[in-house]
Amino acid sequence: MNKVFEFLEKYLMGPMSIVSTWRPVRAIVAAGMASIPFTIVGSMFLVISVIPQAFPMLTFLEDIWAGSFDKIAPLYLQGYNCTMGILSLYFAIVIGYEYTKIYAEENEENVDPVYGALLSVFAFFLTIPQLIVSKGAFDYLNVKGATINGWTIGGNSLDRLSTSGMFTAILMSILAVQLYRLCINRNWVVKMPDAVPEGVSRSFSALIPAGVVAVVILVINGAFIALGTDIYQVIAIPFAFVRNITNSWLGIVVIYLLVHALWIVGIHGANIVMGLVNPILLTNMAENANGAHIAFAGEFTNSYVTIGGSGATLLLCFYIAFLAKAPQLKLLGRAALGPAIFNINEPLIFGIPIVYNPLLALPFIIAPIVSASIGYWSVKLGLAGFSISQSPWPTPVGLNAFIGAPGSGAFGAFLTAIVCAIAAFIVWYPFIKMYDNKLLKEEQEA
Repeated sequence: MNKVFEFLEKYLMGPMSIVSTWRPVRAIVAAGMASIPFTIVGSMFLVISVIPQAFPMLTFLEDIWAGSFDKIAPLYLQGYNCTMGILSLYFAIVIGYEYTKIYAEENEENVDPVYGALLSVFAFFLTIPQLIVSKGAFDYLNVKGATINGWTIGGNSLDRLSTSGMFTAILMSILAVQLYRLCINRNWVVKMPDAVPEGVSRSFSALIPAGVVAVVILVINGAFIALGTDIYQVIAIPFAFVRNITNSWLGIVVIYLLVHALWIVGIHGANIVMGLVNPILLTNMAENANGAHIAFAGEFTNSYVTIGGSGATLLLCFYIAFLAKAPQLKLLGRAALGPAIFNINEPLIFGIPIVYNPLLALPFIIAPIVSASIGYWSVKLGLAGFSISQSPWPTPVGLNAFIGAPGSGAFGAFLTAIVCAIAAFIVWYPFIKMYDNKLLKEEQEA
């Protein structure tokens, strides 16, 4: 196991520690965190509309909804349309702001996070309209009933503002901030007299950067349009490949292997890996709401994988709280029981401890992979519903999956989550039993 820890530290901990410090990565993670309240609130409105499907045995609900909620659905579903329907816009704003703020604070550059956010939105919107070359001239794409002057309506809002534009928003925000920095650091700004108020002077400092952003993106986009595509479609190609990999069973295994291997050597793997994967989960969830059937979506992680926290330790916590023989384990389990119910298990990870513990490293990595596999195949085979809404990640086991997959598959999702928790504990049991006996023996000898 010492050899394993050395390998992880050298080939995983080192590179991933570097990745976690990259400024674009930090900005993307910040955007994902900032979007959580909006995705949860928006999802709750969607859940309201499908409650009768979640309880098909209660036939009277359909009549109640037909006479009440269904009549005002176009109104309250705007709560969903204006969150998930324009999620890429939120990402562009936050990434632009946070990315600029990082340079302002760490490099002490004279850049304003507000203008970083505005320029990011500007850059993103330049890629949204769809243009074509017709008879040797640029023209708007017009498709009757869908695309008007290049602006395509898809799903519940402008198509490219939804989660499908997430990766374009990310890359355009990063490019816009870098162009903004280039202009400021090269002093390509409009300087106003000292008598001009600071607020006015600062606004003019973004004039040339805005022009540079516009020219650069329009030139690049124009070149792609001349070739029969555009920036948006080009960016979609590699990210579609990444999504296809992560949506496979093997891809999911690799993701959770990385998360827990990082935890073993003391790095919060979920913050790093899932911070980068969350845009894909949100995109998949939005597509499920529009009729797709993707297993790896929404709160898949907390619903089926990290039940009780990283390592799927919920039933492990109950076991050591009530059945452990070593007093120190029993005391720790009872202290950690409350947080564990809500998927918080740092007390166990650092208290047992699990990190850098050769006796518990294996189940900590294998248990979530087993539960992820059960969750993935249950959803894939139709035993559990597809996630179409975002539930709060601390939601207790079963309820998380039930809320996330409202409809006919809600009870299947609930039962699948319970099975995942049991399967994870089966993996944990022989290892924690051995560790408990070891601690008890040490205490008795002492």
